[in-house]
Amino acid sequence: MPENKNDSFRDMNIKEKMTTVAGIVFLIILVVGFVMGLYFFGLVGVFELLGVQYESIRSLVVFVVSFFILGIIVELFFKAIFELSVRNITGKIKVFFIRISFEGTSNLLVLFAVDEVMKSITLSLKTEIIIALLLAIIEIVFDDDKEIS
Repeated sequence: MPENKNDSFRDMNIKEKMTTVAGIVFLIILVVGFVMGLYFFGLVGVFELLGVQYESIRSLVVFVVSFFILGIIVELFFKAIFELSVRNITGKIKVFFIRISFEGTSNLLVLFAVDEVMKSITLSLKTEIIIALLLAIIEIVFDDDKEIS
C-alpha cells in the first residue's frame, strides 16, 4: 500500500520547490490571461456591434488592459462607498438599483478616462453609457454575493 506522504514545502529539495513555484506562477498567468481574454473578446464584440472606431488590434489591446487595470483601482473605491451607502437599506430592489448606479458610474468613469487618454479609439458618449451599463449588469449577474442568495 502506498504511504500517505504529507510533503510540506519546507521539506522539499530545491528542484521540487522551483517546480512548485513555477506551476503556481503558470496557473496564475493562465487565470489572468483567461480573464483578460474574456474582457478583450467581449469588448471587441460590443465594439463591433456599436460601431466603435479603432486604429489597430494593438490599440484595442492597450485599451482593454488599461480599462482592466484602472477598473480594478476605481472598483475598490466605489465598492467601499457602495457598502457604506447601503448599510441601512433593507429592500433588495433598492440595493439593486443603487448597485447598478454605482457600477455603471464607475465603469463610465473608467471608460471615459481611458477613451480620453487614448486617441486611437473613438467612443461616443452614448456608446460609453451603453457599454458601462452593460458591464455593470454583467458584473452584478456574475458576482458571487452571499447576500443575494
